[in-house]
Amino acid sequence: MPFEIFHREFGLLVEYVLHNTQTGEYAVVVPAHGAMVRGLVLRKDEELISLIDAPASEQALVADETYASALLFPFPSRIRHGIYLFEGEAYTLPMNEASRDNAIHGFVAGKPFELFDQQVTGHAASLTLRYLHHGPAEDLYTGYPFPFELRVTYTLESAPGSPSVFYVRYQVQNLSLSRSCPVAFGWHPYFTFNDEPVDDLTIRIPSQTAVVFDENMLPDGIEPFNLSGTSQAGTTTIPPIRLHERELDNAFILDNQVGSAETVLSSARHKASLHVWQETGPGKFNYLVVFTPPSRNRIAIEPLTGNVNVLNNQEGLIVLAPNEVADGTIKVWLA
Repeated sequence: MPFEIFHREFGLLVEYVLHNTQTGEYAVVVPAHGAMVRGLVLRKDEELISLIDAPASEQALVADETYASALLFPFPSRIRHGIYLFEGEAYTLPMNEASRDNAIHGFVAGKPFELFDQQVTGHAASLTLRYLHHGPAEDLYTGYPFPFELRVTYTLESAPGSPSVFYVRYQVQNLSLSRSCPVAFGWHPYFTFNDEPVDDLTIRIPSQTAVVFDENMLPDGIEPFNLSGTSQAGTTTIPPIRLHERELDNAFILDNQVGSAETVLSSARHKASLHVWQETGPGKFNYLVVFTPPSRNRIAIEPLTGNVNVLNNQEGLIVLAPNEVADGTIKVWLA
């Protein structure tokens, strides 16, 4: 079989590698640190291109405050003052963004996931990791007393004649027998083309509706988005945006009627385009955040199921009945 899964030491941690031995493509996952994706290398023609920028050592991983490749759950982005109401009751979350007085990005980032399943076939390798939160039975995280099981499956797949595809699939189940559970999910990868400067890239964003933020980066309405200055006549898409000296820190609302949306990041140097596909529709990934950090050597493209401050504004909030399940899919490939 051309695919294999193996594990290796990463400092005191262990990382798992999904590897295509024929093409050299691979994905690297660290279960004990939030099940984060530490590496993704895909092939364009004869070139292997490193697409994920993440900490290169265990020490850097532990110290990282940028949420590089983190899974964001049970809420992505910010919750105002860390306070929210659900079914008439107020809850208070730890404020881990002190500069803006917010809670941010849930609590599974950096937490240990357990290996639940792994499979290798002639065309794919898959790894499923699981995180259990027992709610009131645990005093590990205040302000979220809702028990859940979160599973994330990473798959590297290669079909003859088609580009290799990396899948991120999540599934969450409300473990309560009697009460509903509010959830939203996101993924926070930083993308790159072998560390090529962001200023040399272009991006096509599948939305013309941007969220307006206040001084604390919380939603304060929406507005049309078009950084290119011109639209293509007769179309509803934005032309590719040159990222040269562009600073982006925007949330976008996607069309949830069409079933999917693609963000396309392109490199002229490598003659390659990175496609970040997200499933849209009811309860799916109907929001997107794009962020260019000051380093200018990477760009965050973050599919989200809910808007910023989702536990309060309920924009994209998924409310699971007892035992109910929600899921969704993200795909990444080079063309």
